[in-house]
Amino acid sequence: MKTVGFIGAYDKTDLIIYIAKLLTVANKSVLIIDASTLQKTKYIVPNISPAKSYVTNFENIDIAVGFYDYDSIKEYLGMPLHAAFQYDYIFVDVDSPEELEDFNLKEADKNFFVTGFDIYSIRRGMEILAGAVEPIPLTKVFFSKNIYKEEEQYFDFMSLGYKATWSDDTVYFPFEQGDQTIIMENQRLSKIKFKKLSQLYKESLLYISEQIVDNSKEDANLKRAFKLLEKGV
Repeated sequence: MKTVGFIGAYDKTDLIIYIAKLLTVANKSVLIIDASTLQKTKYIVPNISPAKSYVTNFENIDIAVGFYDYDSIKEYLGMPLHAAFQYDYIFVDVDSPEELEDFNLKEADKNFFVTGFDIYSIRRGMEILAGAVEPIPLTKVFFSKNIYKEEEQYFDFMSLGYKATWSDDTVYFPFEQGDQTIIMENQRLSKIKFKKLSQLYKESLLYISEQIVDNSKEDANLKRAFKLLEKGV
């Protein structure tokens, strides 16, 4: 089992769900833990009996909402606290320093710091990192229609002195208005569909998924799943 943290003030919900979809089509089991303040998944993921805290399944992805640590999820599921989750991947979405520590993301197998270049996303993101007790290994994921050198330089300046060990790799996630329109349409239909998304957006999803899996033997499975989703399966 691998744990992957998605950290930052930027809205990461759709990104996480679409990556999880790609992995499930590649025959991997995924649990998404929405530990964010807004808990957006509560509103965009269908659920028959909504409650303050619950685990639901959406297109073969298990999604946990409203929990404050791993043990609270195990209690809900009736698991012994010493037992391990039976998932290939657990994705944790956090946007507060408290959840960063409660879900022990410094020990995660992979952490992504997701941000746009707007001032709120950057400064609030730094506020999250300021609450870290120990340095956290992070890979930058930049969302922007156009990536400018000055924007990256500003981010690097703002992130100086925080408890983060930045990876040499940076993921550039081009985000076109058309992609947002398709994602909203999919939300209304309660579907996760890749077919109408821009090629750049889809390829960025595949790239992050390959980083998460980090296994050359699994790359072929991911690419097959990607092709299926492109065809609308």
